[in-house]
Amino acid sequence: MPNVYIEPRPKGHREGSPIEDYVIEDHAGHALHKTKTQHEAIEWAKAQGHHPLVARVRHENDKKTPGHWRSA
Repeated sequence: MPNVYIEPRPKGHREGSPIEDYVIEDHAGHALHKTKTQHEAIEWAKAQGHHPLVARVRHENDKKTPGHWRSA
């Protein structure tokens, strides 16, 4: 079961600004799917056989730093 990353969009937005949607990305940053809510993104990833990870802090989401992510 490969890891995928649930990321809010737009990227690089300021803390407190609205989230437009969520994108499920693989380890290389390729978008696999887009949803309106984080819950929908997590459910889609699980249904596809992936292990979804979400950022612990919205603006800290370096895929190479395991401490930035938690299992969903």
